[in-house]
Amino acid sequence: MDRRRRLLIVGGGTAGWLTAAYLAKSLRVAEQAHLEITLLESPDVGIIGVGEATFPTIRTTLRFLGIDEARFIRETSATFKQGIRFNDWAWAPREGKGGDGGERHQYFHPFEAPFSTDGASLAPYWLLQNEATRAPFAEAMTIQARVADAQRAPKRPHEGNFSGPLNYAYHFDAAKLAQVLAERARELGVRHLQGLLTGVELDATGAIDHVICAEHGRLDADLYIDCTGFHAELIGQALKAPFKSARPILFADRALACKIPYDRPDAPIQSFTIATAHEAGWTWDIGLNGARGVGTVYSSDHIDDDRAQAILRGYVGEGVEIAPRALSFEAGYRTKQWVKNCVAVGLSAGFLEPLESTGVVLIEAAVAIIAELFPHNGPISAPAFRFNELMTARFDNIITFLKLHYCLSQRTEPFWRENADPASMPERLVDLLEQWRWRPPTRYDFILDLETFAFFNYQYILYGMGFKTDLSPGRSEFPDVAAADKLFAKIKSFGERATHDLPSHRDLIAQINRFGFDRSLEPA
Repeated sequence: MDRRRRLLIVGGGTAGWLTAAYLAKSLRVAEQAHLEITLLESPDVGIIGVGEATFPTIRTTLRFLGIDEARFIRETSATFKQGIRFNDWAWAPREGKGGDGGERHQYFHPFEAPFSTDGASLAPYWLLQNEATRAPFAEAMTIQARVADAQRAPKRPHEGNFSGPLNYAYHFDAAKLAQVLAERARELGVRHLQGLLTGVELDATGAIDHVICAEHGRLDADLYIDCTGFHAELIGQALKAPFKSARPILFADRALACKIPYDRPDAPIQSFTIATAHEAGWTWDIGLNGARGVGTVYSSDHIDDDRAQAILRGYVGEGVEIAPRALSFEAGYRTKQWVKNCVAVGLSAGFLEPLESTGVVLIEAAVAIIAELFPHNGPISAPAFRFNELMTARFDNIITFLKLHYCLSQRTEPFWRENADPASMPERLVDLLEQWRWRPPTRYDFILDLETFAFFNYQYILYGMGFKTDLSPGRSEFPDVAAADKLFAKIKSFGERATHDLPSHRDLIAQINRFGFDRSLEPA
């Protein structure tokens, strides 16, 4: 029986090259004569680069691929990311809480899980504290909020590849990341072709028979992987896989993106994404090494492009010249991302606004599932049903999590009031919010293999936004108040100590770029 398997990835960028490198490593392509991976990349197609932030899973992926962390940081202009700070989401600055006009709402969503002891959560004890005097949820439950706010890094110079005391991800230049991944993929045995896709031919069953490239003619494969971005040349245009819009839930459909310089060479580099709400969406602010990536996401049903431009220009400030790139999108996903002998990865499979940096993590999830379910013999489409089931559930659950950020807002603009309408919420979210009025989210609310975000991620958003969970009738069921208070004090003390022990974020990035990680600096 012929066990030969030829994989053709159409499209480069982060999706194409991450898929190529991951599958080449996982399937050990360089050692298997019967396996072949080819990537066809058009030199005329640029990288969108809206998603220049990641989730902590990227560290596991880079380590698996054998990419050195210091080299990755140097070659992609990367910085560390410890979470997201949300500005003005609960209410607009001019409204103020209670109409006082002078207060600005902020909260932090860290990557660190809340501190717990002997399997017991501190969340109920925080909920039972005095609302007027208790620390913000993220600050009370983990040291990371304090560390990030102090502009400290999540690790020290002597802590090597992908390790450190705090959980973290990265901000990076997407085009440069694609170059690093491409080099590693080629080292792992991936064949690279440059050329323009000009045609897709189907066979009598409706599967892809072959594709046609202007420079290389006919290209045949057993499995075609569509990484052609929004064009979805294979899965969408050729195979007509249906697309499910998330627009009834997530209203944003436009973005403007630009890069701006720091105002001075020694300006602090924030180790978190800043997401600042505006009247019809939000603005991201990402600190790279050498520049800031800034952009605004908005709903064209609520403001026009000129108003969005004005919001972006107002954010970056007077005297800063910008030439933003415009992007139109429809949030949603293909309900069948694996059809016959074609599977979509990246933007061809679906797109959700970059509010929680899910673009790369969805690529990671898809390629990990492909590798795990890969049919070394038998029908190439055998994993399709399970793959589609897993990926569509993951998209749906991310949509639910993103909606949570919007639906709790007290802002008065039409965009925000429509987001708070239960009719625009997934039924599951409405049900969970009702339950969470009386108890905090727990791990039993979620099925791990279908989720990107854990129960504590929901806690950070809920309580950052001021959601009320009333445990007061059962106060007697939480008798360990004194022990909990000691733990809260310990978290605060550890946080203050960490801000002294950890280097500044900018200093660590400079150290890595000059010398890498230096184990000789480890304290005795």
